[in-house]
Amino acid sequence: IGVAMGITGTDVSKEASDMILADDNFATIVNAVKGGRIIYDNIRKFAFFLMRCNFDELAIIGVFALAGLPLPLTAAMILWINLVTDGGPAIALSMDPPIEDVMRRPPRDPEEGILHGRVASILASFVMQCLGTALVFCWAYFMLGETLEKARTMAFMQAVMRELVIVWNCRSEKRSAFRVPLLSNKFLVIATVFSLLASVSLCYVPVLQVMFGTVSLSPSDWVFVSTVSLSGLLVLPEVFYGRKVLRWV
Repeated sequence: IGVAMGITGTDVSKEASDMILADDNFATIVNAVKGGRIIYDNIRKFAFFLMRCNFDELAIIGVFALAGLPLPLTAAMILWINLVTDGGPAIALSMDPPIEDVMRRPPRDPEEGILHGRVASILASFVMQCLGTALVFCWAYFMLGETLEKARTMAFMQAVMRELVIVWNCRSEKRSAFRVPLLSNKFLVIATVFSLLASVSLCYVPVLQVMFGTVSLSPSDWVFVSTVSLSGLLVLPEVFYGRKVLRWV
């Protein structure tokens, strides 16, 4: 492309150029390209996270409704997941610092879509989220004979915790969450902790229990729910993304 100097360049050169350097410094182009790539990557992370998390609840509700089974999540629970659980971490993810050296990458195809190369992982995450929620609900309700409220609470917390796990796997396309500096995005840490604590409060605050139809969970319930939820931190990257997450160092 044609580049003209903003300070020393002539009016004719500015008219004919595609780009004008306001400070006459070619290093500005490098910084602008780097900033643009970081912004594009964060938009991609934001979209990737929301696409992985916003459809599984509807799918599992549809399947259970068609099968004539009790619904594993209530409407209030789904609204909470989409607005509170996903909202803060998604915004924090959009402010993520660059994980890899973005300037070492070749230019991307301008015709390439925002989710190019991520459809398979989106579908994989969708399937695992649906299976995880269904597994927890069916195990608690049909196998253990728990009340419908408790089974729903366990399924709800599984969905919440898995989505808070997923957001950390969205930070890099090449590295697992174990190999990305934890505190490099303090906003994401704060948003994740806040979303988790706020969701846990639904299980123990009496007013919120009435509003959302939740009940208290025992330590063994939390162990089961956490185990199913955290499986996504290892299984998805290892199987579908080709990341060696078991080699943490």
